[in-house]
Amino acid sequence: MSVKVKHHKGAWWLFIDHHGKRKAKKIGTSKRAAETAAEKIQAKIALGQFMIKEETKQRPFETYYRTWLETYARTHCKESTADRYQRTFRLWLCPHFGQKDIATISREDVKNLVYGMLSKGKSHNTVKATLTPLIEMFNHAVDDGHVTVNPATRIMKRVHGEDTRRKGKADFLTREELGVLLRTCQEQFPDYYPFVSLLARTGLRLGEATALQWGDIDFHGRFIDVNRAFSWKRLSTPKNGKPRRVDMSQQLATTLKALLVDRKKETLRRGWGEVPAWMFVTEEGTPYNRGNFRWRIWYKLLDAAGLRRVRIHDLRHTFASLLIQNGESLAYVREQMGHHSIQLTVDTYGHLLPGGNKAAVDRLDGLEQTTIRNPDATNEGNTVSRNRGSA
Repeated sequence: MSVKVKHHKGAWWLFIDHHGKRKAKKIGTSKRAAETAAEKIQAKIALGQFMIKEETKQRPFETYYRTWLETYARTHCKESTADRYQRTFRLWLCPHFGQKDIATISREDVKNLVYGMLSKGKSHNTVKATLTPLIEMFNHAVDDGHVTVNPATRIMKRVHGEDTRRKGKADFLTREELGVLLRTCQEQFPDYYPFVSLLARTGLRLGEATALQWGDIDFHGRFIDVNRAFSWKRLSTPKNGKPRRVDMSQQLATTLKALLVDRKKETLRRGWGEVPAWMFVTEEGTPYNRGNFRWRIWYKLLDAAGLRRVRIHDLRHTFASLLIQNGESLAYVREQMGHHSIQLTVDTYGHLLPGGNKAAVDRLDGLEQTTIRNPDATNEGNTVSRNRGSA
């Protein structure tokens, strides 16, 4: 047991060794003050009144989240997902939690974040997307023993007020509206007709469509392999990380074959040397820019067709809804859409099924009027009507 006074890096320190525990305490620039403090501590030790307290290591939220993002999210999540987690941190999490120790962050703190976002008009989806990395970060903190409970779980279930979005219902064009859109595109935006036609007839996400290469197309088998997608200008895997194969209609196959012929002619005319690998390219031979297509073509196309301003993504919903209206199973729709589970397909498009199956319940009508043969009758034509209330 000892208390030593030492000069270290321009200041006087106390170095205390007591019952196998050590502690360093900075006093200041006065040697006399350090010696006086040492004498007081030594006296307390002699009287058995001194104890070195275990200090809990501080883990500021900002530092801990950044470490989790770089060590876990960047190595286990898609690059686009990690980028989204970083934006969420910059916009919402860091400004709210800052240097607060993660062990002191309570459910009330997280609720205040949620209520603050909602009060600023942010949607429930945006709030949930903000909580997702926060929940995952705290799960790791619990596993590592840095906190005892996760304060961010089930917060949205406790927030008063239901999500105002149309859960499970997506906007889509009718068959007639889609016909008008495609005809208008063919007449007024012919260069983009193959691209719009592909979106409408395959249900591909915009990032998946812009990332298609000619090697992904099998004209003989009439299918398209979806192996990659552009996300925030980066090439990555499809949304769920799994490639899939989608069927290609005869009309779409014909359209894309014609596009390939035109592309070969364009290659010769522009002196590109070889046909660009990308299916849909600009005049420079680079893949379509999604933002440029949205603002320079898509909205102009909708206006020219006299249609309301739906999103490009709603062509995906249109594709699924028309498949269902044609009597295709939800299992087939899920396969074509690349949903990670059939439940997502049911939640999103299940509401379209009842309208197309009224004939099934209609066939149940009139069961009360079914006639059966009277077992006691000897006459073949003698029957008993089994109406409600009959004997």
